[in-house]
Amino acid sequence: TDAVSCSEDESVRVWDAASGQELQALQGHTNEVTSVAFSHDGTQIVSGSWDKSVRVWDAASGQELQALQGHTNEVTSVAFSHDGTQIVSGSWDKSVRVWDAASGQ
Repeated sequence: TDAVSCSEDESVRVWDAASGQELQALQGHTNEVTSVAFSHDGTQIVSGSWDKSVRVWDAASGQELQALQGHTNEVTSVAFSHDGTQIVSGSWDKSVRVWDAASGQ
């Protein structure tokens, strides 16, 4: 079982939950990362940052799959819907956005 964390150092990190060993450091955000979550099937990771972006990552490879743009202020929360078809993000721009996980729209 893996765990995921976010940090002020602009990274998203994937950990082996049993051993505590870092498995991957995902780079792409350009400011502090404030929220992160696995998809329910564990295949993707979503992250939100003060760089105003929401990013989607492949959990196995660490490859960035999408950078979702649209917030006009820092992103403070992210989550996948239970079925994995949507991503929800909240921001200091006083909005909540619902994104199509496949298209990023």
